[in-house]
Amino acid sequence: MPEISKLVPETVTARAVSRGKLGGAFGPRFFLGLLLGLVWLGPAWLDIRFLYAMALWDALMALAWLADWRRLPRPQELSVSRVWSEPLSQGAEATVALQVSNASSFGFQVKLEDDLPASLSAKVPEAEAQVPGARGELGVARLTYSVEPAERGNLRVGGASLRYQGSLKLAERWAGADLAQTVRVYPNLQESKRYAFYLIRSRQIELEKRFKRQPGMGREFESLREYRQGDEPRDVCWTASARRAKLISRVYRVERSQSVIIVVDDGRLMLARVTPILDSGFAILDSKTSTALPARTPHTGASGKAAVGADRESKIDTVQNPKSQIGLTKLDYAVTAALSLAHVALHSGDSVGLLAYGRKVHARLGAARGASHLRAFLERLAMVKGELVEADHARAADLLLTEQKRRSLIVWLTDLAETAATPEVIESASRLLNRHLVLFVAIGQPELGQLVARRPVSVEDMYRYVAA
Repeated sequence: MPEISKLVPETVTARAVSRGKLGGAFGPRFFLGLLLGLVWLGPAWLDIRFLYAMALWDALMALAWLADWRRLPRPQELSVSRVWSEPLSQGAEATVALQVSNASSFGFQVKLEDDLPASLSAKVPEAEAQVPGARGELGVARLTYSVEPAERGNLRVGGASLRYQGSLKLAERWAGADLAQTVRVYPNLQESKRYAFYLIRSRQIELEKRFKRQPGMGREFESLREYRQGDEPRDVCWTASARRAKLISRVYRVERSQSVIIVVDDGRLMLARVTPILDSGFAILDSKTSTALPARTPHTGASGKAAVGADRESKIDTVQNPKSQIGLTKLDYAVTAALSLAHVALHSGDSVGLLAYGRKVHARLGAARGASHLRAFLERLAMVKGELVEADHARAADLLLTEQKRRSLIVWLTDLAETAATPEVIESASRLLNRHLVLFVAIGQPELGQLVARRPVSVEDMYRYVAA
């Protein structure tokens, strides 16, 4: 996974400026004081001189308000910073801090509001704090709140608004700080990293063997030797046998530095929302003992489907996301799975490429290796957005045939339309089988499985059961 610190949005600092025509107003205690002055109205019915006492009280309140106003720092003496402590990941909480620095010698009580888009925070973040006065150093107060991004990509964040009052709370000033910036929301980095860890652990023996010399295994040519009993006829090199007047066999080894191309369909079908459900039965097949290892992660029901053109049925482990406070789409889960798969493939020494498409191609990245390539892979995945039209699967297949000359594993993350005929995505991908190995991965609907597993007890339940 790329270095986390490089993914954190930059800290933005701005000087506060006055807001509103007057830049402030009366505090709540000022009006409370005026109400207290009304107690002189009762005695004023008996003696009119009490009205002068009430007027004197109001004048004292006005002078107190003016003194409190003058003690409040001017907006130009304040600066505000927005500090991001971690990268923004879809569906994961992140902590944001607003830091107020005071250059004046007087402290105050401040209330801040941060202007964030609804996809970053459902409610306008608000916080209150006591900002100390400067005593040789700036008085600093730090206010924190949490956000949970609902979608990936670039988001525009606005400025911060301040309302601050002095110790008497008779007067308050209004100010704002221009903290506008563009931040990028990535796929769920925490879950992707955790799933990659489980996958690497479950295949650690194979990963170790990949770097060892294993003659006789795989289909990558290594050398020639004399024919031995038990060699397959297809391994006989007839041209070398003719030259040497005896049977010569080819020796193969396990393929290394293979190419893995991850294809992400971001068409209409991938925009369906998936409701997560908790399920403790998740397991990863251990490559050494062939036993299931329990995983401590909940499910969503993402499922793998057998590779097109495979000569035997394959058992595919399912990688599933946890329950989130926001509804995620199939595309969101596919992007997380793509990032996990890329991490595992690069860890094993393979090169990884990316193709994300809808009606048009939205992201392309040639197969390569290294940490910088994984960073580029992540940046492109962050910008993958769904379309409300059918994806052009034929165009994606044509592009792979044109640009990907080397035999590769094509992992196609998609959704299969419910149709009596062969889905278009399978027909398009079947053209790749002469050169590549194609593996389809479809995101399941766990809520439908839950409905089917539930026994109907009413007519309404029966309709739901039949629909599922």
